[in-house]
Amino acid sequence: MSTGLLLQYVVVVLIVMVSAWVVLKKQFPGTVRTLRGALALALLKPGRAAWLQALGRRVAPPASGGGGACGGCDSCGPTKK
Repeated sequence: MSTGLLLQYVVVVLIVMVSAWVVLKKQFPGTVRTLRGALALALLKPGRAAWLQALGRRVAPPASGGGGACGGCDSCGPTKK
């Protein structure tokens, strides 16, 4: 297999993976959040290398704000007239 063909395969695989990630984020946000949380917890275990723990902190989903009784979308507050 030539180097050029191998490079083409690598580029195609990367494009497919990015496309699949975008579709997952759009269609299944709850599943993506769960997967990110599970991956982050696995990377943040004590005894892991510092760079793995740093990667785990970057991968971790953002904290969800429990903004009162409605869930925190901030769209039900008073409006300016």
